[in-house]
Amino acid sequence: MAGPGMTAKDRGRRAMIALVSTVVLALGLTFVLPVDAVLWIKAFHVVAVISWMAGMLYLPRLFVYHCGVAVGSETSETFKVMEAKLLEYIINPAMIVTWVLGLWLAWTMYGFRGGWLHGKLVLVLALSAVHGRFSAAVRDFAEDRNTKSHRYWRAMNEVPTVLMIAIVILVIVKPF
Repeated sequence: MAGPGMTAKDRGRRAMIALVSTVVLALGLTFVLPVDAVLWIKAFHVVAVISWMAGMLYLPRLFVYHCGVAVGSETSETFKVMEAKLLEYIINPAMIVTWVLGLWLAWTMYGFRGGWLHGKLVLVLALSAVHGRFSAAVRDFAEDRNTKSHRYWRAMNEVPTVLMIAIVILVIVKPF
């Protein structure tokens, strides 16, 4: 469902470029601005998280609306393009950058120690699993194989929100 001629190999190559660029940026900041690197990486991490969450909150809304249109209709085909592009160009890269920079921060700042950090990682893994479910749904909709109702997608729309709230509380409050 990507652009014309976009193969799995092309998508993989693009993902690898995003990953390598993020790692190079993190390492470059560490060496060029060692004192400020953590602040820059935190800032880019937060931007990536916001981008990831924006997509994770919008995509299931598209699914809700997609359920209400006829299979094969022009509107259905438009939703397919919107869903695929949102996933490929925003959600996937944002998730990769979030993970790479988040792991760098967890290692550099906290040495992977702290109950709150372990809880956060579990919740981010859960959010990543929801991301995987949404990715599968994009494929299902693209192949006109969606079997879920608009009510299911309305409920699924709340899952990223609940996870995000719990993650933010763990990061800010550090209750344990």
